[in-house]
Amino acid sequence: MTDEKKVCGVELKDIANLCKRRGFIFQDSEIYGGIGSVWDYGPLGVELKKNLKDQWWKRMVYQRDDVEGLDAAILMNPETWKASGHVASFADLMVDCRECKKRFRVDKLDGKVCPECGGGLTDPRSFNLMFKTQVGSVEGTAQDVYLRPETAQGIFVNFENILNSSRRKLPFGVAQQGKSFRNEITTGNFTFRSREFEQMELEFFVKPGEDDEWYEYWLRERMDWYTSLGMNRDNLRLREHDKEELAHYAKRCHDIEYLFPMGWSELEGIANRTDYDLKKHSEISGRDLVYFDDSTGEKYTPYVIEPSGGIDRAVLAFLIDSYRSETVKDRKRVSLSLDYRLAPLKIAVLPLLRNRPEIVEMAKKIQGDLKGDYRVVYDDTASIGRLYRRQDEIGTPYCVTVDVESIDDGKVTVRDRDSMGQERVSCGSLKKYFEEKMDLI
Repeated sequence: MTDEKKVCGVELKDIANLCKRRGFIFQDSEIYGGIGSVWDYGPLGVELKKNLKDQWWKRMVYQRDDVEGLDAAILMNPETWKASGHVASFADLMVDCRECKKRFRVDKLDGKVCPECGGGLTDPRSFNLMFKTQVGSVEGTAQDVYLRPETAQGIFVNFENILNSSRRKLPFGVAQQGKSFRNEITTGNFTFRSREFEQMELEFFVKPGEDDEWYEYWLRERMDWYTSLGMNRDNLRLREHDKEELAHYAKRCHDIEYLFPMGWSELEGIANRTDYDLKKHSEISGRDLVYFDDSTGEKYTPYVIEPSGGIDRAVLAFLIDSYRSETVKDRKRVSLSLDYRLAPLKIAVLPLLRNRPEIVEMAKKIQGDLKGDYRVVYDDTASIGRLYRRQDEIGTPYCVTVDVESIDDGKVTVRDRDSMGQERVSCGSLKKYFEEKMDLI
């Protein structure tokens, strides 16, 4: 196994421990022993995840004039998955170890023996990755359906509805975020590979012949989004799929890979899906999903460029990328240098002395004044040094400390998480001060 420290300088166990201790991510139904590779997002984790989703939506929808949004249902008519090819081909070949009983994907094995114990392996068997359930409450009449393994098909089957209702002209895109489910054979590496996860996907419809130009555009655009939120460019790379690796529908595909503790792994995929999906749905459903260009009189099936990222993987990557461990004044200091737009809490208001009612009252008033604009927390449960360390560890960009002098001069101490620098700011100027520091609109 790869030595995590030699890969990216951060061990996955440190991230997992921090996430549980500080309320980012918990093992699902832990009191009953949990369920493999299913995770719950705690009070801080849900805020980080929401902030990340909001930034994606802002960049992909609000800041563009060529993208609409959609929230399609998880359950779909099973014919959808026949048309998409998932029923026939969405499977992995697997083998089991005859000795330790562990299961492995064939394409991940280097030899013909178990990589864990050296035991013999069974013959490969096909393993469908979709979860099956039933719709209908009367026994014998229920219909088999699937929990969606991707969100993209909800966009394709709604192409005609969106085109007619929005009056869009090509090129245009449809953005969606939502849950997907895959009955993964091999899971692990914390939240990297989960059975229940969230995706952020865009299907961008273009005229055939213009697809190569748009494909290159979305490669640049998606890389820029990660770095614009503070991710280290050196920890990102683009890897193109070779012909043998390409999905059956793809003309080209690149993965945006991040340097996780276990090595370079997929963070997001950008694919040129050609006209495969719309043509297959037209064929199976009998609906004509072509585009008519009334300015030229042309009729054609659009090509699709698809940037598709995992929200859970992005959360994990930003946590790893922002993790800092250093020694300050002979004490270990752990911090998350998250971009302020992603940080779960923006400001912590801390009274220096909790036994002084006038200091506590002033601190709570400041919290009340700021919380309409920012996610603000009040904390008086430890010494000021420990409170600072606590906020550093969860990535809070600024701490506001109310001390004895604040009662007399009306000023508070604002501490910056990354520099640990401090400055005195008038209470009446705090809103303007943070507006200049954090543009969250």
